[in-house]
Amino acid sequence: MSSFFDSLTNEDFLRARRQAFVSRLMSLLDPSSNALLPLEEVRARLNIRGQHYLGLRTVPLDQIVGSEGRYHDFDRRFAPLHEKTKYRWRSIDKAHHQSVNLPAVELYKIGDIYFVKDGNHRVSVARQQGVQDIDAIVTELVVDVPLERDLSLRDLIIKEEYSDFLDWTNLAALRPQQRIEFTELGGYLELIRHVNAHRYFLGLEQDRPVDLDEAVGNWYDNVYLPVVQVVREENVLNAFPGRTEADLYRWIMEHRWYMRERNGGADPGPVLAATEYVRLFGRKNLVQITESLLRRLRVR
Repeated sequence: MSSFFDSLTNEDFLRARRQAFVSRLMSLLDPSSNALLPLEEVRARLNIRGQHYLGLRTVPLDQIVGSEGRYHDFDRRFAPLHEKTKYRWRSIDKAHHQSVNLPAVELYKIGDIYFVKDGNHRVSVARQQGVQDIDAIVTELVVDVPLERDLSLRDLIIKEEYSDFLDWTNLAALRPQQRIEFTELGGYLELIRHVNAHRYFLGLEQDRPVDLDEAVGNWYDNVYLPVVQVVREENVLNAFPGRTEADLYRWIMEHRWYMRERNGGADPGPVLAATEYVRLFGRKNLVQITESLLRRLRVR
């Protein structure tokens, strides 16, 4: 019987290694998409607001995307990358085939994703065997930015900017429903410039000092949201595949300021700015978006 399990677990390990090889080939253009996320990197880049013990939970395996210390030993799907993991991996695999109950793994939860504190080999074997969920003792690390299972190392750099932006503006506390996500670096720095300019002109308009919290809330309600509302109502994102509402806000505002300069200082407003921007730079076959935006202008 021992030789049977030896042969079975050896074949399972070889299959897992082949899977890791194929995944590496498929991710040659973007290796970070196949990399297991290091917990240390996430902790270093994001502002951790607190920590809570959640206890024993059932966790979907495909939401476990990182590790505290073994991120060099497994790929994003927890397929083993090195022969050195073979002995431990096969022993866990043998326990799986013999229906031996193993201790729950230990995980950190951050946003909607999880990182292994203890139990990397158990997670790896479970995924190789097609298991969907795993019992885990979970501790949550609280952050303001959303994290989802397709997060890559490149995305993490943008999330760092987002985290710093929320820290500076206090927007997560002022407007808990906010979700401002860019697909490119530099967007949040641009938003800080917008907030500072809005604060300055708001102070001139009201002839009094305006504190940062008031300026941030006023900018979000009266500058950011009106543009985003146009983007949502007219499905403008259909003309810009792979982009976000925040991307469109940034570009439409830049175009709005350009139109103001072109028109001698007259503000065209968010609808007209969005209309012209979509016509000039959106996907050309989406004529309906522009027509809908023009109808809104005529109603006004």
